[in-house]
Amino acid sequence: MNQFNFHNQNINNNGASNPPPRLLPVLEKMKSAYLFWYQHYLIIPKTHRYSLGEKIDKLFVEALEAIITASFLGQTEKLPYVRLAIRKIDTLKIFLMLLWKTKSMNNKKYIALSIKLDEVGRNLGGWSGQIIKQNSPKQGEK
Repeated sequence: MNQFNFHNQNINNNGASNPPPRLLPVLEKMKSAYLFWYQHYLIIPKTHRYSLGEKIDKLFVEALEAIITASFLGQTEKLPYVRLAIRKIDTLKIFLMLLWKTKSMNNKKYIALSIKLDEVGRNLGGWSGQIIKQNSPKQGEK
């Protein structure tokens, strides 16, 4: 009956808990960036929280969703989702700059979040290049 117990999947046969599965490094970095953003999102002035703040939050979630989706797909299906995540991150950076320029985000938080998102962007760019390289025909193939 234990084989059908889906609620305790982090428990091994000896009763000890297994560590949670590791996330892709780019997903881990994006998750970290989102959690950092969310702490700030809660204190954004109301003039921006329900407009620009909401839009930024939505872009974060959509980028995370695209990265998660790409991580579960086959090699030939990943590229559109990685490219979507790159577009979302690029748009996110511009909206964050607007939030900073309107003084709804201080310099320290803007810089810290920008550094995190730049790293995610570099990782996604590398992943995209790797996918293109792996999916392109080798010399002599058609």
